Amino acid sequence: MAIIGAEADGPDGVHLTTLAIEAACLSAWPAVSTVHDGAWIWRFAHGYSKRSNSFQSLDPADDGDAGRRIAYLAALSARNGIEPVFRVTPLAGARVIAALDQAGWAPFDESRVLAMNLDGHGFGREGDVRFFDPTDPRWFRAQTALSATSGRTVEILKTLLGLIAPEARGIVAYAQDGTPAATALAVNAGGIGVFLNVVTDKTKRRQGHGRRAMQAALSWTVENGARHAAIQVTSDNAAAIQLYEALGFVEQYRYHYRRPA
Repeated sequence: MAIIGAEADGPDGVHLTTLAIEAACLSAWPAVSTVHDGAWIWRFAHGYSKRSNSFQSLDPADDGDAGRRIAYLAALSARNGIEPVFRVTPLAGARVIAALDQAGWAPFDESRVLAMNLDGHGFGREGDVRFFDPTDPRWFRAQTALSATSGRTVEILKTLLGLIAPEARGIVAYAQDGTPAATALAVNAGGIGVFLNVVTDKTKRRQGHGRRAMQAALSWTVENGARHAAIQVTSDNAAAIQLYEALGFVEQYRYHYRRPA
């Protein structure tokens, strides 16, 4: 199994392995419960986000007895009241893919993983942008309002934010009228800045607020010692991909989910 955080040549000199990025993203967005099966990990968070409610392999060489292991972890998901979902990254071995195919697990929701080398980069801060602890009600209220999160999901999100172990900041970019226009969450996961929950007010899109929030998030991670940055974005979100690429992110790989047909 590769060493977490080991560097290797990637697209446009990013120098991060897939495993290093995956490890940082798993650390940045926690789960309530986890189960390990060799290099496989199963995660549970009461159904909030597929990343925290799915299972995956972190080593392509650990693909033995894949059918039995998939069935075991799928049963674990069902027992805990969540849909059985496998997250397929480049770290899923050939026998894992074959077992999913044989069991009829259908692919859905492709995402792209983008990254960049932060060495030598500087990111300015424009307008009224503020930083908060992720559990601070001022950031939490802005985030849930812009993402239209409500009910039980709000309570689950509160729990997950309180479980983030690495240093993290919630960012709010305010409009000229003083209302929250965009939010983002930045986590410095072992020198890799991971960015999540990037959302812009639907009535204030295409006004640069998302860019301001991301520039501030990148600035904070650089100031706090991160050497790389990574972000995950659904492949159908063309506007977000365009923004991230304009900031300097480069696609590293893609992943998708599988579930029983």
